[in-house]
Amino acid sequence: MRRDVTTLPRVNAWMHKLGGTFIVFDGPDGSGKSTQFDRFADLCRSHGLTVCEVREPGGTGIGEQIREVLLDPKNTEMDLRCEMMLYMASRAQLAAERIRPALARGELVLADRFISSTLAYQGTAGGLERDDILAVGHVALVGAEPDVTVIFDVDGKTAGARLNPLLDRMEAKGEMFHAQVREGYLEQARLDPDRHIVIDACRDVEDVWRDLTGRLGTYFASR
Repeated sequence: MRRDVTTLPRVNAWMHKLGGTFIVFDGPDGSGKSTQFDRFADLCRSHGLTVCEVREPGGTGIGEQIREVLLDPKNTEMDLRCEMMLYMASRAQLAAERIRPALARGELVLADRFISSTLAYQGTAGGLERDDILAVGHVALVGAEPDVTVIFDVDGKTAGARLNPLLDRMEAKGEMFHAQVREGYLEQARLDPDRHIVIDACRDVEDVWRDLTGRLGTYFASR
């Protein structure tokens, strides 16, 4: 009988280092990152960590209102710069209200998406300059930067088979757009490999989980 990975000694060795750190799970729509996110949050709590979970866009009262505007399929006329700044506005509130206070308390912050999403969706796929996005992000985040971003990489065919047929405004942008999104995430990892972990998310959920915990364990054990 296979033992649950949460009981393996290799997990225990590095969990104590996660207090006061900020980890982002990100990737294309349909990558399965949210499933792994929930499982990892449960694992961390089982090891006694206080976990602050946040999602984007949203995560605060103001952010959830912005989320409704951003993901509403009726808002087809939204300008790309307006879109980017709405994401950043939600993120600014999230950083001020939840992320920075949680880090100050020594909690582990886990984010389902962050500025890496904006760089991929509105940047690489949308056409906005990377430096412009980072400049707005600098104003919005005031130093709330992830220690590591985990990219769940998935091809278009696999991602498409996993998506809910009732697509939101971003999910419904088409195959070419999402191929560019994927490239945007991989480009971020190439540009800053020390702060990114790329996981092959096309595989079985258990294989992805073992890779995720193994890679994070190696990453934090060395710090």
